[in-house]
Amino acid sequence: MSKIDEEALAEAYNRALALEKAGEIDAAVAAYQQVLDIDPDDHGGAAVRIAAMGRGETPPKAPDAYVETLFDQHAESFEDILVEQLGYAVPVLVRQRLQDLKLGPFKRMLDLGCGTGLTGGTLRDMVDDITGIDISENMVEIAHEKDLYETLYVAEVEDFLEDNDDEAFDLVTATDVLPYLGALEPLFFGAAENMVEGGIFVFSSETLPDEVFAGRSYMVGPHQRFAHAETYVRERLAATGFELIEISEINVRMQDGNPTPGHLVIARLKG
Repeated sequence: MSKIDEEALAEAYNRALALEKAGEIDAAVAAYQQVLDIDPDDHGGAAVRIAAMGRGETPPKAPDAYVETLFDQHAESFEDILVEQLGYAVPVLVRQRLQDLKLGPFKRMLDLGCGTGLTGGTLRDMVDDITGIDISENMVEIAHEKDLYETLYVAEVEDFLEDNDDEAFDLVTATDVLPYLGALEPLFFGAAENMVEGGIFVFSSETLPDEVFAGRSYMVGPHQRFAHAETYVRERLAATGFELIEISEINVRMQDGNPTPGHLVIARLKG
């Protein structure tokens, strides 16, 4: 990676943020383009911010450099922010639904975007062997300290699924991963490739009202997170060989005092 002019980057990014805040959308988009010129890897998520303002092409996913930077920065305070301040309870919901549906116990679980180990910890007594993977090295270090996982990798989710040749898994979880992905084919196809027949795939997604999507499959919402239309999630699952067991409407987290609507999805890989 070539050397970035950190000072110029910070200046351009702050200018873009100020313009966005002031509601000067055209000027903000132009300023974010300058940010991208200085930092093509997009550590600051400029492409996602442009899309959140309704401009430019919606990227197929959040830039890896952005997601890695975001979580590396917040690793220490991550659980406090997510659980205490944002009321994030998806891992507990996953456990409840698996138990209510009498799914499990499981032999091998793959926890995609494992973060600091919230989902792994919640399901630990239902699984013999858990592999966790996250793009943020700082997050993985915290998960490692908890001693919840047999195996941990620092990697991008889609890359890992493509390259992995470990033994197949009978449970794959992806909680709070979809808000950083637009197109779902690589994730769903990759999950299917790494699972046993009849394996269970559980994930959460965020969504918006149908009229906001206006026929789009996914879009970047107001908080720079990807939202997915329910019809798109259903179609992609079916296309990659999954049968839907259950899709429930949930509140993923609180944001600025408002609930974030989403879905908790449980699917089974068909034989």
